[in-house]
Amino acid sequence: MLVFFEVWARASYQTSFVFNLTNVQSILLAAVQPLLIALGQTLVIIAGGIDLSVGFTVGLAAVVSARVMQTLDPSLPPALSLLLAIVVALLASLGVGWVNGILIARWKVPPFIGTLGMYGVARGLGFLTSGGTTVGTDNPVNSALGNGKMFGLVPWPVVVTFLVVLYVHYLLSRTKFGQYTYAIGGNRNAAIRAGINVDAHTMKLYLITAVLAGVAGAIYTARFTAGAAQAGEPTLLDSIAAVVIGGASLFGGAGTVVGTVIGALIIAVIQFGLVFINVQPFWQFIAVGAVIILSVLVDQARTRRGRT
Repeated sequence: MLVFFEVWARASYQTSFVFNLTNVQSILLAAVQPLLIALGQTLVIIAGGIDLSVGFTVGLAAVVSARVMQTLDPSLPPALSLLLAIVVALLASLGVGWVNGILIARWKVPPFIGTLGMYGVARGLGFLTSGGTTVGTDNPVNSALGNGKMFGLVPWPVVVTFLVVLYVHYLLSRTKFGQYTYAIGGNRNAAIRAGINVDAHTMKLYLITAVLAGVAGAIYTARFTAGAAQAGEPTLLDSIAAVVIGGASLFGGAGTVVGTVIGALIIAVIQFGLVFINVQPFWQFIAVGAVIILSVLVDQARTRRGRT
């Protein structure tokens, strides 16, 4: 895809697509929110579940963050105001994750149904908190975090996301937590017999996923200096697509953080590249959907070959 867009850029615009700092920054920023959500999806999908509530958990966290900054005393230092807003936003997202965990781990509600229900609850809470409108903020530190660049090159949201990627990669590939996640997704009954507390672990997975969605919501508010209840709705599909494109199995037991990062970047390149070559933005949905279907077909073929 990079080669295709590079050739197109040189032939049509006499410029570079890949070796253009603005383009690279735009692609990385476009990947930030879907990737943060997809990191949580990676964990639950590897464990054999799914979380459909993350889209509006992002919106809820974004609105709560903006509302807190809007409500706090203007005499407070902007950095303290931002910190309090982020803490409250993460607590709100944790509430969604806690309910998901209770429904799925304790009450044995299928993940698809349980998180779909919380999708609606988080959506309603987000719109109630915002009053059905966008909640603006006027915090210079918040704006600097969302739109500033480290050393004038790397946007701060990309830096934050990179650090989160490193932590989740370590968690999944170098700890017992990661081993238990793969074990539960590979064979739940065997994991139980091996002494793994599957219910407690499942609860942790949905809490982590909700926190990551909350971080994505806080970054959304920082980037756009406003919170919106529908902030994460468009990226729900992208987050699942990134995990699937990255090689995770929807049947559980397989997947990596590196694969998810690559999947998120593929989607970001598709979306930005189509806009760059002046294709109607609606084709983005078709392109991403086609890539999802292709990835699932490849996954099924790989599974059948493995069984054979």
